[in-house]
Amino acid sequence: MRFNHMELTYARGTLTEELRADIDAFYGSVFGWKATDTEVVGQLCHLLQPDPDQFILLAESSKPISSPGFDHLGLLYDTRAEVDELLDACKRHRDVDDRVQIKEYDDLVYPHLTVHAFYVKYLLPIYFDVQCMER
Repeated sequence: MRFNHMELTYARGTLTEELRADIDAFYGSVFGWKATDTEVVGQLCHLLQPDPDQFILLAESSKPISSPGFDHLGLLYDTRAEVDELLDACKRHRDVDDRVQIKEYDDLVYPHLTVHAFYVKYLLPIYFDVQCMER
C-alpha cells in the first residue's frame, strides 16, 4: 500500500499565483516535487507531486483546514545523510524566508531502531516529518 493523495484546504482567495510560486520554489528545490495547476470539480487547484502516482492537492474551501499543532505527514528517506542534506536545504531557505518553520529533534533510540528526524512547515497547513529509520 502507498498513499495516493492528500488534500489540504485554504481559505478562499488564499491560493494566489504568488503563494503557489513560493510553494513550488520551496518544495521543488528542497524535495524535488513537481507542481502544476489543475481543475478539480470546477475549481482551480494546485498539485504537488513527489512522484507521478502520489500528490498533495491544494484547494480553497469555505471551511479550510486548521492545524495549529504538530499535525504532519511523514516522509521516509533511506539514510541519515539524506535527512541531514534536506535539513540543511530547509535551513538555507529559512535564512532568506522566515516563513520556513523547522523543529529539530534528538534521535529516538530504541534497542533495534534509531529514528533520525526533523519537522518542516512552509506555507502548507501541516508539517512534514522528514526521517530515516536505522535498524
